[in-house]
Amino acid sequence: MKTNIAGERALVTGAGSGIGRAVAVRLASLGCTVTLAARTLEKLEETAALCNAAAREAGHGTDAIAHTCDLMSEQSILSLVRAVADEGGLDILVNNAGIVQAGPLEGIATEQFDAVMATNARAPFILMRETLPLLRASRAAEIVNVCSVVAHAGYPNQSAYVASKHALYGMSKSFAAEVYDEGVRVHVISPGGVLTDMVAIARPDLTGTPMIVPDDMADAVEYLLCHRTDAVCDEIRLHRVTKAPF
Repeated sequence: MKTNIAGERALVTGAGSGIGRAVAVRLASLGCTVTLAARTLEKLEETAALCNAAAREAGHGTDAIAHTCDLMSEQSILSLVRAVADEGGLDILVNNAGIVQAGPLEGIATEQFDAVMATNARAPFILMRETLPLLRASRAAEIVNVCSVVAHAGYPNQSAYVASKHALYGMSKSFAAEVYDEGVRVHVISPGGVLTDMVAIARPDLTGTPMIVPDDMADAVEYLLCHRTDAVCDEIRLHRVTKAPF
């Protein structure tokens, strides 16, 4: 049974490009009012225009809302959450934003490690904590944390990124157990190489090979949100077609 999420309110981080943009546009096409968060207003405005066009094409009258946010700043995150509350509340949180530092561990500066952890793990932690009162008021609250295959394996030359995604994965499992009885569901999507600017940094060896595309990620998010039944999917893992199964 497919769930209709039209009329729900969603917040997507990292919505200026890549996976975040694809997810935001998909949610708009499904009738959600989408709040877009990223650092660059110009990119957010581009995403908002795509969201609004997708909503109109699908027969919805919703308009996306853009908010610049520095996810390394707790105050900036708190301001974002206050804006979301003032704009009508929240049903769906998609923690998608992420950064990567590639190279041997011995060459990663402490401030680089801190930036990766702050963006990829600390920001979702703050967002889940601060939006929980809003999600509790929803009839069907959902959190989707965009994790990674590296949350399940230690890839060389990605130590900071691997550490951050292990942290996000473990935190997602614990938080899911904490809020499950309240009707708040926490899901994880763990993809392999996705065709974005970030994968070119982390895995330059994949250039020119078949990869997961952002719309594949949007498909996964849509499945999690639109199949809220008595069967629960905690995690979706995706891998490249050229990578061996399992």
